[in-house]
Amino acid sequence: MSVRPDVLGPRAMAELAGLQDAVRRFPSDVAREALRQELGRPPEEVFSELSEEPVAAASLSQVYRGRLAADGREVAVKVQRPQILETVSKDLYVLRRAAEVYQGVIDRVLPQQRTDYTALLNEWAIGFYSELDFLNEAKNQARMREELMAQVPGIYVPEVVMELCTRRVVVTEWIDGVKLSECENSEIKDLVALGQECFLVQLLRMGFFHADPHPGNLIRPDDQSKGKLALIDFGLIARISERDRETIVSCIVHIANRDFAALTEDFVQLGMLPPDADRAKVQGLAERVLSPYLYGGGGVASAFQNTPGGFQALTGDLVSAMSDVPFSVPAYFAVLGRAVAVLEGIALTGDPSYRLVLESYPFVARELASAGGGERPGLRRALAELITSDGGQLQPRRLSNLISSAMGSVAAQGTFFDPDAVAEDPPDLQQQLRFLLSEQGRALREGFVEEEAVEAADLLVRQALRRAFASLPVPPSLPFLPTANQLPVPTLLPTVDGSWQPALAAPAKVVEMAAPALSPQEEVYARGMSDLTAGALGLEDIGVEAVASRLAPALVSNAAGGST
Repeated sequence: MSVRPDVLGPRAMAELAGLQDAVRRFPSDVAREALRQELGRPPEEVFSELSEEPVAAASLSQVYRGRLAADGREVAVKVQRPQILETVSKDLYVLRRAAEVYQGVIDRVLPQQRTDYTALLNEWAIGFYSELDFLNEAKNQARMREELMAQVPGIYVPEVVMELCTRRVVVTEWIDGVKLSECENSEIKDLVALGQECFLVQLLRMGFFHADPHPGNLIRPDDQSKGKLALIDFGLIARISERDRETIVSCIVHIANRDFAALTEDFVQLGMLPPDADRAKVQGLAERVLSPYLYGGGGVASAFQNTPGGFQALTGDLVSAMSDVPFSVPAYFAVLGRAVAVLEGIALTGDPSYRLVLESYPFVARELASAGGGERPGLRRALAELITSDGGQLQPRRLSNLISSAMGSVAAQGTFFDPDAVAEDPPDLQQQLRFLLSEQGRALREGFVEEEAVEAADLLVRQALRRAFASLPVPPSLPFLPTANQLPVPTLLPTVDGSWQPALAAPAKVVEMAAPALSPQEEVYARGMSDLTAGALGLEDIGVEAVASRLAPALVSNAAGGST
C-alpha cells in the first residue's frame, strides 16, 4: 500500500514506507551472538569489517554491511530476529483460528462463495515459514541469478556467498544504490519497463517469481556496469504451473477478443469457478465489469474522475461483481496479486498514465510469436484464437498487429490493447517481415504462416490469373460464331496419375479449371494477403492490380500451353 498513489494519499504512503526497511531494531550484540552460533566461529574471523549498527531493519531480520576476511569482497549480512519463529507461529495460530471463524461466517452468509480462506492463510503461512529459513532464500537467489540474468539484460541479482549461509544467516554481495521508488520520475519510468520485463519473464516463462517486490527490494545500482536494476531479498518466492501460465495468457487473449464465454472457461481452468458454475451468469458479469476497461479508462488521472483505473482496480471490481456466484481465489493468486499491485504502484509514481496491461502486452505478444509451435500447446491455442478467424483462416491484419505489438507498438482501446486496430506509429511491413523471418518469429512462422502459404499463393495466383485473363483484348466475333475465348486451342491438361497430356480446350475453360472464381470470403483474404505481401516487397505504391498485371503474360501463356 505504500506504493499505491491511486489508493492512498502522500502522508499515509510515507508512514507505510517506513515498514519496508526501518522497523524497530534489535541489539547488535544479539545479532553478533547469532552470527557466532550459526557460523561456528567468532564473526571477526569471517568478516574483516562489520558495521556496528544495522544499515536496515525489516520485520524478520536486519542487515549489516561487512567485508569478507578471505577475499575483501563487500557483503550484506542478513541476521534473523531472535525468537522470530516463536512469534510468527503464535501470530499464525491466532490468524488460523480467526480464518476458521471467518470461513464459517462466509459459508452461512454467502454460501455461493467458495473461496477457501483457511487454505489461503495456509498458503501464506507456508510462504512465511519458507521465508524464515534463509537457506531457502539463498538457493532462490542463486537460481534467480543464474536463470534471470541470462534472459533479461540489464537485470542484476547479487551473488550469494553460499558457504556462509545458514537457516538464520544469509550473506550476499553488497550493492550500493538507490531504491527505485526514490529515483527521479523520469528514471522510474525507464526502469519500470525493465522491471516489468523482468517480472513477466519470471511469471509467464519461468513460473518462479519474486513475490515481494516492494521498493526496498528494487535498487538502481550506482555501478551501472553490473546492471540497470538490481533485485534483492528472495525470501518470498512463488511458483506457478505451466498450465496456469498458459491459461493466464489465454485470459488476456479472450478479453481482447471480447470472448467472455471462453474467458469463463479460463476461470474454471484456473480454479476460480467450479465446473458446475452458471456460465451464462458469469459471462454477463464479466462483460459488465470488463467493458469499461475495454472501451475507456486509464491510470491515476482517470481514477480521480471515477472511471476505471489500473490492474488492481480491475481485479477488485471483478472480485466484487462475482460475489453472487461461487467464485474463489486460488491460494497462489493472493501472492501474485500483491506482487502485481506493488509493481503497478511503483510505475504509477513515475507515470500517472501508466496502464499495466498495455505496457505488458509486447512481452505477451513476443511469447505468443515465439511459442506458437507444439512445445507449448496452450500458447499455440491462444495464438490461433488471436490471429485466425472462427473458421481457422489466418487474418493478415491481426497477424500484422501481433508482430507490431511484439516490436513495441501497441494499439490501445481503453486500458486494454485492440488486436484489430492499427497502432499510431507501427513498424513498416519490411520491418515486420524481418521480425517474422527472425528467430523470435520462428514458431509463429512455422506454426501458422507457412501453413497458410500454399493457400495464400493459390488464392493470389487465381486472383491474378482471372484478372489478367479478363483484361486481355477480345477480338470481335460474329453472332453465329463462338468468341475467341471459346475456340479450342492446344494446351496441356493434368491427368489422374499426375502427368500431363496434350489436348484442345477453350482458353476460358482452361482458366476456369486452373483458377476457379474466389468466394467473397476468399476475396477478402486474398486482398489482405496481397496488401501484406506487396508491402513486404516494397510494392505498396504499385498496387495489387499492377502486380497482378505483371504476372498476367506468364500465367496466361502457361495456361494456354505456350511460353513467354
